[in-house]
Amino acid sequence: MTTTPNTGVRAHAPHEGGAAHPPMTHAQIMRALSGLLLGLFCAILSSTVVTNALPRIIGDLGGGQSAYTWVVTASLLAVTASTPLWGKLADQFSKKILVQSSLVVFVLGSLLAGLAQNPATLIGARVVQGLGGGGLSALAQVVLAAMISPRERGRYSGYLGATFAVATVGGPLLGGVITDTSWLGWRWCLFVGIPFAVVALVVLQRTLDLPVIRRQVKVDWAGSFFVTAAVCVLLVWVTFADDKYAWLSWQTYTLVGAAILLTLVFLFVETKASEPVIPLRLFRNPTIALASVASLFVGIALFAGTVFFSQYFQLARGASPTMSGVMTIPFIAGLFVSSTVSGRIITRTGKWKGWLLAGGVLLSAGLALLGMLRYDTSYLYIAFCMALMGLGVGMTLQNLVLCTQNQVSPGDLGAASSTVTFFRSLGGAVGVSVLGSVLTTRIGHYARETITQLDAQDRATAATASGGGRLPDLALLPAPVRTWLEGAYGHGIGDVFLYVAPIALLALLVTLFIKEVPLRASSGLAQAAEAGRTASEVPAGIAVHGRIRVAGGDLVPAGEVTLTTVDGSELGRSAARPEGSYTLDVPGAGQYVLIASADGYRPQTSTIVVAEEPVAHDILLTVPTG
Repeated sequence: MTTTPNTGVRAHAPHEGGAAHPPMTHAQIMRALSGLLLGLFCAILSSTVVTNALPRIIGDLGGGQSAYTWVVTASLLAVTASTPLWGKLADQFSKKILVQSSLVVFVLGSLLAGLAQNPATLIGARVVQGLGGGGLSALAQVVLAAMISPRERGRYSGYLGATFAVATVGGPLLGGVITDTSWLGWRWCLFVGIPFAVVALVVLQRTLDLPVIRRQVKVDWAGSFFVTAAVCVLLVWVTFADDKYAWLSWQTYTLVGAAILLTLVFLFVETKASEPVIPLRLFRNPTIALASVASLFVGIALFAGTVFFSQYFQLARGASPTMSGVMTIPFIAGLFVSSTVSGRIITRTGKWKGWLLAGGVLLSAGLALLGMLRYDTSYLYIAFCMALMGLGVGMTLQNLVLCTQNQVSPGDLGAASSTVTFFRSLGGAVGVSVLGSVLTTRIGHYARETITQLDAQDRATAATASGGGRLPDLALLPAPVRTWLEGAYGHGIGDVFLYVAPIALLALLVTLFIKEVPLRASSGLAQAAEAGRTASEVPAGIAVHGRIRVAGGDLVPAGEVTLTTVDGSELGRSAARPEGSYTLDVPGAGQYVLIASADGYRPQTSTIVVAEEPVAHDILLTVPTG
């Protein structure tokens, strides 16, 4: 194998046509990533460009806080439900075609959303947008992992983080300007991503050329259906609880019971599926399991900030949509700086866990301090808190995916990457729904608590302004009523941040237990090629299986087996089953190394040779002497 001086990316397997795929230089990688990053920009822009326009959108279409929350949640729900499926398809089909397909779905959803005439239609269109966005978000990570080694990936993950930051800061600003421009209007916020998507389609057609592992495909449609149904039922429950019905009511028992039942059915289906959409065996790896849980918590914290900042600045401080976007720049600046800087340093050092821990501390601190928020809080204080929060998010998002990708074999890159992204999106969707319901309750509480400060005439105006469940237009309210309502929104949104801070702290505690494994120096495609065969010739998952034993024949049920190439590049891990057996898939015929370990025993290294058929190999461990 050869290594390019710029990237450390080893010679890749052949592309779809079967000819040899030459080593990729930094310039070639950047050209290939340009269209991918543009597509990712579209997906993020679609969710952020409406942030500052939402109060105006919901006001024009005739909706309230519930509709406001669901316009955001619907897109997150679609991203959450579709991410594992996109990731699994990436392990089976052409990644290039999948990225282009997700762009087409995104364009269709954007057109439908821009033409919506009521909240229900807009929410449905946002679901379609989210399906395309889910593909772009998941496939960006998968393609990056396929082309670039984990050690070099920190550098390029910084580009993903920068794209995320630019789209996140540009979206609200652009949405605010479009909304405040009379000859455009908020509908153009939903159309604006379409030109970027079309350009991305053209660029990807010319620059993205990845190998495809040819094998028989069986898509797990049943698993995709049941995981989607379970998430939908869960979100319906948390959205309407404490609004349409009490938290403890027959509706709650019914919906929660249905969500649990659907989840159990999903888990059963996954154990029987030949190609599960979320391979449950991945969670035997502690890093993947812990990173998924941490991503769930980080997703709640991330989306809570991005969704409720715009409501705070517009409804608690009376800012315009444009100024609301300007005021969130400290959050995005922190995210931009930390994602790019941490990515480059990780590439130089190969160390990533310290960044995860530092990010968890900063995120928790920023949210806790934002819990002191009121309608008249100094903006300098708010900017400082937002910067802390942005720094924390930038250090955690990409690195949780990175440490996961470093633990899996090439055939599982898509599934593993999308699994972590799935939990992040799930946390965001559930978090926004729950916190939206909590916000409605807290605003009502503070409004009732302070309405006695108004005179009789203003109380009547206040009752009219806050009635009907619609978002108020502050510009039309008398000064005393406006101050009363801004106070209720400011205090209520402050409570939301205060409630999220412990969740971010939980993410920090989970990352403490993630074991730092040095980043591999070979890309996903290079690993497949290292076995001495081309990607198009690699059979689907040649199994290596056996038992872990000790002298005398006793089985070791708590062991772990690591599969590496002969030069030490890790390809995968497997925890022993209760009966002491293990199974690992190798990417193709060739020579490999198995490293078995268990508490109380000496690690054992053995070399195996894999041909066309599965290999049975028992491993004997010994007890240390002395």
